[in-house]
Amino acid sequence: MIFNCQKSLDKWTPDSKVSASSLNNQRHLGVFILEHYMKMNKTYASWLAAIAMLGGGALTAHAAEWISLFDGKTLTGWVQRGGEAKYRVEDGQIIGTTVPKTPNSFLCTDKTYGDFILELEFKVDPKMNSGIQFRSNVFGEDTTLDDVKNAQGKPIKIAAGRVHGYQCEIDPSARAWTAGIYDEGRRGWLNDLKDNPKAQKAFKQNEWNKVRIEAIGDSLKTYLNGVPAADLKDSLTPEGFISLQVHGIGNKTETMEVAWRNIRIQDLDAAKRTKIFNGKNLEGWTLADGKPVTAGWQVEDGVLYRAAKGGDIYTAKEYGDFDFRFEWKVAEGSNSGVKYRMAQYGKSWLGPEYQVLDDEKHPDAKLREGRRKSGGLYDLYVPNSSKILKPVGEWNCSRIVAKGSKIEHWLNGALVVSYDTASDDFKERVMGSKFAKTPTFNQNASGRIQLQDHGDPVWYRNLTVQ
Repeated sequence: MIFNCQKSLDKWTPDSKVSASSLNNQRHLGVFILEHYMKMNKTYASWLAAIAMLGGGALTAHAAEWISLFDGKTLTGWVQRGGEAKYRVEDGQIIGTTVPKTPNSFLCTDKTYGDFILELEFKVDPKMNSGIQFRSNVFGEDTTLDDVKNAQGKPIKIAAGRVHGYQCEIDPSARAWTAGIYDEGRRGWLNDLKDNPKAQKAFKQNEWNKVRIEAIGDSLKTYLNGVPAADLKDSLTPEGFISLQVHGIGNKTETMEVAWRNIRIQDLDAAKRTKIFNGKNLEGWTLADGKPVTAGWQVEDGVLYRAAKGGDIYTAKEYGDFDFRFEWKVAEGSNSGVKYRMAQYGKSWLGPEYQVLDDEKHPDAKLREGRRKSGGLYDLYVPNSSKILKPVGEWNCSRIVAKGSKIEHWLNGALVVSYDTASDDFKERVMGSKFAKTPTFNQNASGRIQLQDHGDPVWYRNLTVQ
């Protein structure tokens, strides 16, 4: 059910003649109603009534809090991909500066987002082009998308390292397509603004402009300075990173800049995830034998820290298919790991390991042709070329996705390892590894998650599972 507005939000009444075409419509409407109710300082009871009328979809859409993606001081939480344009922080702004003879450059979040609402402000040189990528990705090797065709009807080829995905355009030219949606590196324009003169006129040259992007399911909407701009349905990419583009300028030598500020997001998928570390104590975690953790591991300021010998620690619960997200950092020369779907073999517990390592200083990184580097599947798979590892002492964002026999390892916004435990390739690798005497290694359908005590300092935080 949707609602009919008569002069003010106090007059919202059900209209039984009109039904919502999808849950996405309901959720977008829910965001609108709830935001405006709060702006008008309505009573708590009225606010709850609006939620009740809209149902669960609207509540889910607005349940997430605003989170700043930029701290105003550093580029913490961002990694650069693509070209060599320069990014710096100045006066609470991220400023991107063009560099000649380099391709498009992208400053990318180290986390990925599916359903979200993003808001930011930008100011751009009138002579340059820029954009805001969302639900974007990068491949570690040359990839052909057989099911996605270009304008000539041929499969799209994406080079290794090429950032691709949806882009909210920043276009200060006379064309005025700012806030249109372009498919970077793939299909080109999906929703330009040639038939939306109001949005074209909303852009303010040489001034700060505000953009809002709503990505909910297959619904993609943009707003420029409060004016509706792009509105389309597309389901090609359900999740990816957000990035700030500095477009390549070819051989031009003139320096041009684009600035962004007040970058914030509502992660609408956050409510779907369950914290498996509460940030206060080790409730829900045990030693291998189920006994409580009493030594070695400490909790401080929402961070789990391996400070001294305490042994490997395990979730009390088992997980089968899951999307596990966590952040970690190591000290110089440190080694640790995250194991999952753990199984007991005699007196030992074994499971596939997402390697956590100082690649520069720990000797393991030089063994097995890189199969023991951070982000890889320990002793079996090398992380691909899309991997970006933060320096020692900085937080890395990781993700393990397990669906049946298919497993993915993500690091700082990029898919770095994917494998299938049912494949001949995987089984051959096991037989050629240290696990050769355990041919059923990693065949568990479910198991506990383990944080490894390898004798070195390591820190973990924001551990969630879906």
